[in-house]
Amino acid sequence: MRQLRRLLTFDYAQKLSLLAAVPLVVAVTAIAALVAFQSRAFADREIRELEQRLLAAKKEELRNYVTQARNGFYFIYGSAQPDDQAAKDQVAQILAAMIYGTDGFFFVYDYDGTNLVSPRQTAMINRNWSGLTDSQGTPVVDELIRLARQGSGYHTFLWPKPSTGNEAMMVAYVTGFQSWRWAVGTGVFIDDVLATVAASRAEVETRVRRTFIYIGVITLGALLIVFGTGMGLNIRERRLADAKLKALTQRVFDTQEEERGRVARELHDGISQILVGVRFALDNARRRLSRGDGSAAAPLDKGIENLGLAITEVRRISRDLRPGVLDDLGLGPALKALVADFGDRTGIATEFNTVVFRNRLDEEGKIALYRIAQEALTNIERHAEATAVSVDLRGHTQGATLRISDNGRGLPAGLGAAGMGLRNMQERVEQLDGSLRILSSRGTRGQPGGTVIEAQVPLSHLLPPEGSANLQTEAQA
Repeated sequence: MRQLRRLLTFDYAQKLSLLAAVPLVVAVTAIAALVAFQSRAFADREIRELEQRLLAAKKEELRNYVTQARNGFYFIYGSAQPDDQAAKDQVAQILAAMIYGTDGFFFVYDYDGTNLVSPRQTAMINRNWSGLTDSQGTPVVDELIRLARQGSGYHTFLWPKPSTGNEAMMVAYVTGFQSWRWAVGTGVFIDDVLATVAASRAEVETRVRRTFIYIGVITLGALLIVFGTGMGLNIRERRLADAKLKALTQRVFDTQEEERGRVARELHDGISQILVGVRFALDNARRRLSRGDGSAAAPLDKGIENLGLAITEVRRISRDLRPGVLDDLGLGPALKALVADFGDRTGIATEFNTVVFRNRLDEEGKIALYRIAQEALTNIERHAEATAVSVDLRGHTQGATLRISDNGRGLPAGLGAAGMGLRNMQERVEQLDGSLRILSSRGTRGQPGGTVIEAQVPLSHLLPPEGSANLQTEAQA
């Protein structure tokens, strides 16, 4: 049992190969069935057409025989009276002598069912065969007489073949001599037609079987190719996955170190220098107080002012690392504060537009869009040389879209120094199954250029309205 369970447990490569092979087998099976069905249908149609053509040729041949025979003795029949027995005997002798081929002959029945002419089966002559049927129960003589009374017609039935004595399928054509009340006709055996049709059907079945064999061989070859390709792809993907994992791990480490370096620079260049100034001011005030100098208030005021700057700088660094307004008020207010601070710091004219989100973005969506806005504004500050920036945030039926545009010089060829930032944006959006669109044009001959960055988050990252959530909770309770 354990061995059976082990055999039925597939590893990743086997699952991949099975996933590729099963649709192939299903598709090939469906194609084979469709090919077989269409081949048989087409062949059956062709065979039926062939059979109809052969039978039509046989029937036309029979009609010509009867027409020629009638023309041969019409000069007798046309001038004879209905009770002219001599003329009847003369015509009967002519028809009895008209035999052709191995089994061809003419027959005559009167409308009462009595056989008058049957040169190859003389035992039937002068006997009444009304009600005669073949081995399948098909009426023979009565149907021939009925057709003759109507003028003429064809009839198909089983009849003993004179050359062999065995029953075979015959097609007969009969015409009526109404003044004599005779049914005159001839027939031809169509066993050669049936043999031709049977041979054609057998050939079709052989072709279908051969086609199945070809499809099976091709399928087996394709499965082997799929299996080999799947194994090769599996090995290659594992190697690529390992390489990507190593690169991603290294990138995480590099990002951590870069962030630590940025925070360290912020602390050293900003807070550290401000705190040094505070210390200097406090030390100056202490020395003045120790001398009894009444001017100690000025350095104390300066120290307090620098301490306020240090507190502001700490708050700015904290906001850059994780803005509290993003958790408290949502993405809209956080972006508004970010854009306002950017405008105050850089002097670039800024514009922020949004709709009321009511904090409906989930945590991942809010953080991703905020970081994208941060990265975009940083790139604008460092590289764009822009004089105006517009940030637009709104929700719609497909999700949420953040659009950041500027009138700067556009992105350089190959993205230059902004490449890492744009890659970070792309990765953040891809983690949310969203999309990032970047449009850029370089200014020429005094014409302004600009860049537009549009990040879209799918609807799956929008939370339901608070009312709907409450109603849903109450319904579950």
